[in-house]
Amino acid sequence: MSSQLAVVTVTYSPGRHLQEFLDSLEDATRMSTQVVMADNGSTDGAPEAAAAANSNVRLLRTGGNIGYGGAINRAVAELDPSCEFVMIANPDIRWGAGSIDALLDAAVRWPRAGALGPLVLEPDGSVYPSARHVPGLVSGAGHAVLGTVWPSNPWTTRYRQEDEQVSERSVGWLSGSCLLVRRAAFDSINGFDSRYFMYMEDVDLGDRLGRAGWHNVFVPSAEVTHAKGHAAGRHPELMLPAHHQSAYRFQADRHPHWWQAPLRWALKGGLAVRSKVAVAAAVRSRAKNEGDAHDD
Repeated sequence: MSSQLAVVTVTYSPGRHLQEFLDSLEDATRMSTQVVMADNGSTDGAPEAAAAANSNVRLLRTGGNIGYGGAINRAVAELDPSCEFVMIANPDIRWGAGSIDALLDAAVRWPRAGALGPLVLEPDGSVYPSARHVPGLVSGAGHAVLGTVWPSNPWTTRYRQEDEQVSERSVGWLSGSCLLVRRAAFDSINGFDSRYFMYMEDVDLGDRLGRAGWHNVFVPSAEVTHAKGHAAGRHPELMLPAHHQSAYRFQADRHPHWWQAPLRWALKGGLAVRSKVAVAAAVRSRAKNEGDAHDD
């Protein structure tokens, strides 16, 4: 599969989102695109149907649910070495017109950009804070523990950068829901850390790119819409603990010294409590929604 650009996504019973992803991709770039779907065990038939209907789409079975980062790495390994850029995206992304071309143009302006990310819109048109600071131990713990119950806390405010001017700039990390990576940069840090099953793999990637001398560049002239959480929303009892475990792993990796152990213990305990509370709330909400739907 030789091309300057390839598009890689991970599928896990993506449903109708996948066809919207592929249909809108046609207007995202003037370049011909090859799409690799790394499938983590779909049961809805959507990836198979997409591969059969589109000659530029390839289905790659990973053999099981190996997580987002691991599946992306598996797909990138299949690409021809001549592929200079890889567009990594969730299958519930809907591409804005010219969005990929805008990212490629920015890559020319930023030759040390290892990753470039677009402006990500919610389905209601609001802006998702997809370009953020890399969280430190204190700020990360403050955001992780208080972000839901006190959204305006200073650690969350600084981390999410929602008050920053919407401008093209270098940031700490970019949302992995839609990310153009320079293949040389991605390969230089061995891609995603597959220990992150889901969540925080993009924070880790951005941080490691920065430490290796690459830039993470936010490009708001490129726009996409993200449906968000089609898998996570169905299985909060699995996904929310994975989120909290990833948050702990990220900080533990960066604070490994013996004298930092009390901070790690405190963070682990706080995240464990928050995870239990978040799962219970999500399960109650899901049960209520299902009950309301049944009543209708």
